[in-house]
Amino acid sequence: MWTKQNRGRYDRAKLRYPSDLTEEEWRLVEPLIPPAKSGGNRRRVDVREVMSAIMYILSTGCQWRALPKDLPPRSTVHEYLDRWVCDGTLDRIHHMLYGECREHEGRNISPTAAIIDSQSVKSAEKGGAHIDPRGYDAGKKIKGKKRHILVDTVGLLLHALVHPANIQDRDGGILLLSTPFGTFPLLNKLFADAGYQGPQFRNALAGIRPDLEPEIVKRSGHAKHTFEVLPRRWVVERTIAWLNRCRRLAKDWENFNGTALAFLRLASIRLMLRRLCNCS
Repeated sequence: MWTKQNRGRYDRAKLRYPSDLTEEEWRLVEPLIPPAKSGGNRRRVDVREVMSAIMYILSTGCQWRALPKDLPPRSTVHEYLDRWVCDGTLDRIHHMLYGECREHEGRNISPTAAIIDSQSVKSAEKGGAHIDPRGYDAGKKIKGKKRHILVDTVGLLLHALVHPANIQDRDGGILLLSTPFGTFPLLNKLFADAGYQGPQFRNALAGIRPDLEPEIVKRSGHAKHTFEVLPRRWVVERTIAWLNRCRRLAKDWENFNGTALAFLRLASIRLMLRRLCNCS
């Protein structure tokens, strides 16, 4: 938590770029970066600089071509990002940091309750046969992609999925909940908004996670058109706000859902790194 006493720990003015990892943050990430492959030439790329370039794009939302010249070339950075997505490096970093944050909060690593929600974002001007399709969210009147996220009661990201915006919440929620593959075995309670109510979602959920009990948190009748802080639902809304501090997530800039999901996971990694290293 930010206070006047510990504000110096949040000051990143001494870094080359505010998005760069500090020494303490890099010590947490470095052991999980894969070593260079055996044989062939020696690795000449500084992987810390690659991570700094990825974080720069995530934080500023700049184009790949606009990477500063003192960072590795965009082709190198993009290649390492694709490699770390495919070999599970980002997933391992995220899982390790998640466990550290849960222990720091004095909680069990595996949560027992979670909150689900989605966010529709506009897609950038792009086209062609080799990009993942977008859709139109009639409720939000947005043409683009939908980010489905699952968070714990602390607000930390458990799992996420990116898909076209025309997929309804109840269908996208089932896609999201069917993919963790037993990562959180103690999970038995799911909080959701009215977009997930009805027998269709409940029956589909019982087919994939019979141990998970959904609870729909609805607005009160007198506050239908006014702001109201709803139990549990505000946690996932706050997490979406935290993640959107990264300007790369302001819009759907990516051609592929996998890359969009990677930046969403990187935003969560950034959040947890700063939480662990800036704690008072």
